[in-house]
Amino acid sequence: MRLLIMGPPGAGKGTQAVDLATSIDGAHISTGDMFRENLANQTELGKLAQSYMDAGQYVPDEVTNGMVRDRLAQPDATAFVLDGYPRTADQVAELDDILASMGAKLDGVISLVVADREELVQRMIKRAETSGRADDTEEVIRKRQDVYDAETAALVPIYAERGILHEVDGIGTIDEVAARIAAVVETLQTEVKG
Repeated sequence: MRLLIMGPPGAGKGTQAVDLATSIDGAHISTGDMFRENLANQTELGKLAQSYMDAGQYVPDEVTNGMVRDRLAQPDATAFVLDGYPRTADQVAELDDILASMGAKLDGVISLVVADREELVQRMIKRAETSGRADDTEEVIRKRQDVYDAETAALVPIYAERGILHEVDGIGTIDEVAARIAAVVETLQTEVKG
């Protein structure tokens, strides 16, 4: 099963994606994790990515696309949950090309919906306090919300038109949201087998 999980910053994508990947026996492929790993290892890619992330901006497509292409070519990525990619319409086209070259396609897109923007901002401020993530200042958090609204929210109609979008209420406890996602995945697994 090949899935994409999306939603605005603070919606809980990362938390849900890890458990979702385990439940489908697949790889959790997070561009944020890839960037942080490169940063921790002080690679050129890591330094470049950090300069964009610190400003609350997305890392340019050419950098991100190459990383994702390499990651999806690894043996453990026959089943996966993409987390943080694609973020733009151009990246959707690139992902389509990457998967087509592998003879594959996305089975489903799970979009976490959180209508209350202030809820998201407060979640991220709280996360910054507990995780020590320096990039999570309130100003940067609000900028990331704006960038999501301007760029990534536009992917929702693309995947809806393809008939693979499944919107899930992202408000509630981690377990409540996970149960909603599990119900979607169960339906998808039936469709994929059928």
